[in-house]
Amino acid sequence: MKFLDLAKVYIRSGAGGGGCISFRREKYIEYGGPDGGDGGKGGSVRAVAVDGLNTLIDFRYQQHFFAKNGQPGMGKQRTGKDGEDIILKVPAGTEILDEDQETVIADLTEVGDEVELARGGNGGFGNLHFKTSTNQAPRRANPGQPGVERTLWLRLKLIADAGLLGLPNAGKSTFLAATSNARPKIADYPFTTLHPNLGVVGVDNAEFVIADIPGLIAGAHEGKGIGDRFLGHVERCSVLLHLVDGTSETIAEDYHTIINELEAYGGHLADKPRITALNKIDALDDDERTEARAELEKASGGPVMMMSGVSKEGVTEVLRALRAEITEDRLRLKADKEPEPWRP
Repeated sequence: MKFLDLAKVYIRSGAGGGGCISFRREKYIEYGGPDGGDGGKGGSVRAVAVDGLNTLIDFRYQQHFFAKNGQPGMGKQRTGKDGEDIILKVPAGTEILDEDQETVIADLTEVGDEVELARGGNGGFGNLHFKTSTNQAPRRANPGQPGVERTLWLRLKLIADAGLLGLPNAGKSTFLAATSNARPKIADYPFTTLHPNLGVVGVDNAEFVIADIPGLIAGAHEGKGIGDRFLGHVERCSVLLHLVDGTSETIAEDYHTIINELEAYGGHLADKPRITALNKIDALDDDERTEARAELEKASGGPVMMMSGVSKEGVTEVLRALRAEITEDRLRLKADKEPEPWRP
């Protein structure tokens, strides 16, 4: 399945049906009077967050969503049929933005969240509605209200509990593959990861979701490399894991590059709880580990964890540190004992 996190859609609700002007003309009804029915209501356009989706790829192949108009009223007091609603099924975590891409109309963060994007027009009144004691044969009816037409943007921000940050080839995908059943692409060249990946990891009887995004480089906020457009996928995370390549000759510079990009992105992303880990320590001896760790601690001004996604050294400790930063309501706790199977 291809990944798409930004889509433009054109929507239009249905117009209401017009009211009917009609009179009873049965042979044996001396004073028939009006019997025109009201018009039907136009269909609305709504968006619903559903389970099982993690991309907006469906909206690449269909961008126009036009609801049906309501049918006009008919004689014999018959009301026109309402137009059918149109429902846009989106993944949980989808933001709906106005045409300016800045005004947030709705943020569907949980499965089942729903919002009405364009309301259908009401149907017009038929002449039966205007009958009074002084006007017993009205010859007037209302037209239906027009529909609403809008251009909207859908932006997906993945729902994850922890997010991975780092330069290209810092070992983010290797860490995700080593700790979960996710199988992201892994290779020895930059920008192997071209779109975010999700993986469910478990530690100490609890599970949580980790998001791996494409690596950042200096100037990503200006569009260099893949840019910073994927940083939105870690905005909802409780904690960030910053991986630094321990085999790099510029460890301190690599660390500051990512921090500068987070600050340039804004949105309080740089203020989130962050765990710094020195990766690829399986390729370093004891002296090199000590030297690299000291350099990174000096650059970050805080504690640094040691790990290797290949040999899995220190991985459990890193997962426990991430778990400690995630609130209990976001963790999926495993049962201590498996339930006994049902027996007749």
